[in-house]
Amino acid sequence: MMEYMQSWLEHPVFQAGIAPFLAALLLAMLLSKPRLSGLAVVVAFALTVQLVGGFAIDPLTSSRKLVILTLGAAALAIPLSFSKPKWLTAALALSAATAAVWMAFSILKQKELQEMLLFGSSGALYLGWLVYWGDRLHDMPIRSASCGVGLGVGTGGAALIGSSALLGAYGLALAAAAAAVVSLHLIHNRPLPLRRNFILPLVVGAGLIGYLGSLTAQLPWYALACLALIPPLCGLPLADGKPRLQSVLFVTLSTACAAGAIYLTWRIAGTPPY
Repeated sequence: MMEYMQSWLEHPVFQAGIAPFLAALLLAMLLSKPRLSGLAVVVAFALTVQLVGGFAIDPLTSSRKLVILTLGAAALAIPLSFSKPKWLTAALALSAATAAVWMAFSILKQKELQEMLLFGSSGALYLGWLVYWGDRLHDMPIRSASCGVGLGVGTGGAALIGSSALLGAYGLALAAAAAAVVSLHLIHNRPLPLRRNFILPLVVGAGLIGYLGSLTAQLPWYALACLALIPPLCGLPLADGKPRLQSVLFVTLSTACAAGAIYLTWRIAGTPPY
């Protein structure tokens, strides 16, 4: 019996799908009264990190920097959830762009100068774009949760096909957590109190996973272009005042972009070796 449970706990479907979904579902409900439901996504992500390989800092690899930055974005987002200066979105985007370069620096410095500048600037632009448009959804819970589903599925699925099981698990964990929140929206027909503490770590995590996948796995840059469409699409003024319809509509739009990113990666990488 213990061996069966241990094998189940080590199964990728449980680690990257079932566990983060259930954790986010429970926490989103429990934290709705103090209006902290958004924290469910980062707790679910942290659970998958622990199940897949555990937390470690030394050596400080790019994938470990990714985890640190995602958790750091969640911590930063808690006080910022109650702040609304007009310049904050642009400042967050600029900070995220800098963070992308820091995460990938050990990889970038091994390249020729021209390639280093190209890959560094494109990664900074990608993460800055996601954070800018994602942060514009911070007070739109249904749209931000739907955005999270598409970004997580597309990023995790493309990374998995591009032969990075670790990055794939991280991305799919974000998707599972966002899907749990969408499920609650559909059940109750009203939005949960999600703020920056939901959308900021989600777009930072997904953006860094996609960027690192393009550097270390066979995830093509134009697949990231499909994923970059998701936050702006989720901000379109459609089906306002209809929570269930909004959820279905924006999940459909975001997962369509995700499917495009996965397909483009599959065309390059083929069927994954695992």
